[in-house]
Amino acid sequence: MNLEETLFAAEEGMEKSLGYMSHEFATIRTGKASPALVENLDVDAYGTLMKLKQLALITAPEPRLLLIQPFDAATVRNIERAINESRIGITPAVDGKLIRIPIPELSEERRKELTRTVKQIAEESRVRIRGCRREAMETAKKLEKEGKLTEDDLHSAEDEIQKLTNRFIEQVEKQVGTKETELMKI
Repeated sequence: MNLEETLFAAEEGMEKSLGYMSHEFATIRTGKASPALVENLDVDAYGTLMKLKQLALITAPEPRLLLIQPFDAATVRNIERAINESRIGITPAVDGKLIRIPIPELSEERRKELTRTVKQIAEESRVRIRGCRREAMETAKKLEKEGKLTEDDLHSAEDEIQKLTNRFIEQVEKQVGTKETELMKI
């Protein structure tokens, strides 16, 4: 492995961490209807576990309402059960072949709890990013010991890895700020 591959692998790992965090943020309810809130719920249908987005069309026709239209009416009860058993804490209303999910206002206490969850997810992402940095630094040091890098190259590589890390940590902070603002908005 050379230095370019090391930097590329570190950047790729950091991007995955950021992407995972963004995905997790999308599942946190903000009082505003978003299909991402339920699209990845596991539903027991046709004898196997499937994601809700594979079984139904999920839309947000109003700011406080999700509408789920199953492709097969036989899966309505299974979808309802999956929503009731999920951790989102919202009760669906079955209306024939449609499932309506009204999104209630968040209480102040619930907003603070969700903000703590956001901070926890962000910290996990920061830890993963720092782990990528550590791996890249170790690889660069190994390359120097093997004689593939000079000492000056090692220092510039370490600087480059640190700049990359700082850039991704900044993006984490930006997304956390946006999500917290979204959560605390009434």
